[in-house]
Amino acid sequence: MGKFPFSASGKAKAGGVPEGFVKVIFDAKYGEWLGCHMIGNNVTEMIAEAVVARKLETTGMEIIKSVHPHPTMSEAIMEAAAAAYGEVIHL
Repeated sequence: MGKFPFSASGKAKAGGVPEGFVKVIFDAKYGEWLGCHMIGNNVTEMIAEAVVARKLETTGMEIIKSVHPHPTMSEAIMEAAAAAYGEVIHL
């Protein structure tokens, strides 16, 4: 499990909406994406990545290795995945 607060996101701060977070959950044995919680402004714009990741049985490491432009709100998904593996960048 990894969690990334929007208060650590440059995009969220610049937009004046630093409240909220992304939390992702992975299977301990294989690292498969099991689910996530997203709370905050415009998270409906980010949910598609979570749906695709779950459908394709993506792993946390695949999310971390995928390009997530900076600064974007969707970058919080990658940061939450990185937090699950102790590799978070912006905290």
